[in-house]
Amino acid sequence: MGRKVHPVGFRLKIVKDWQGRWFAKGRRYANQLHEDLKIRQKIQTEYAHGAIALVDIQRFPNLVHVTVHTAKPGVLIGGKGATIKKVREELTVTCGMPVKVDIAEITAPDLNAALIAQNVASQLERRISHQRALKRAVAQAMRVGAQGIKVMVSGRLNGSDMTRREWVREGRVPLQTLRANLDYARATAPTTYGGIGVKVWVYTGTVAADGSAEKAETPATKQGD
Repeated sequence: MGRKVHPVGFRLKIVKDWQGRWFAKGRRYANQLHEDLKIRQKIQTEYAHGAIALVDIQRFPNLVHVTVHTAKPGVLIGGKGATIKKVREELTVTCGMPVKVDIAEITAPDLNAALIAQNVASQLERRISHQRALKRAVAQAMRVGAQGIKVMVSGRLNGSDMTRREWVREGRVPLQTLRANLDYARATAPTTYGGIGVKVWVYTGTVAADGSAEKAETPATKQGD
């Protein structure tokens, strides 16, 4: 039986950082942790059409700083900042203290694992062939500069009676190299036959000891099912 390690948690403080940066003890820790979950769930649920990839939370004694990473900043900002003002007011009520909300634009959405997983899941909901969705996601990522990508789907694909797993990989996807800048995300596509899980790994290069990027070679294409 295999033992799986989360690719992002495996690389914390090496090439990755925490999505929530704060310190607390005892019951206060549990309360703030549940607040973080409510904040992320609220933003990602109510503004799912805004292509949200990550919600970063940083806490100070009298302030909560929330940074939303999205490929469509205009959706969250709204006309004359009306939407982001509404988000700020709702989060202030949830946290019970002032909340600062910043929007960070993702300039390369085809290299972001969360956005790729959401895109594949939305295509599966619209009953697009999973093979076509996987190949399209892989081709777009490699076209914009990814050095490796792997996309996996599992469930009752095409309405089959038995669940199965299929995946497509191109380039290198080094799971055990700590300095590998590997992005990972999951998504679920609710279909009439049940939920179909989507997993995405995106490799964009190796980070050197001084923090600069190293160039890696890309091997031949590999596919499997």
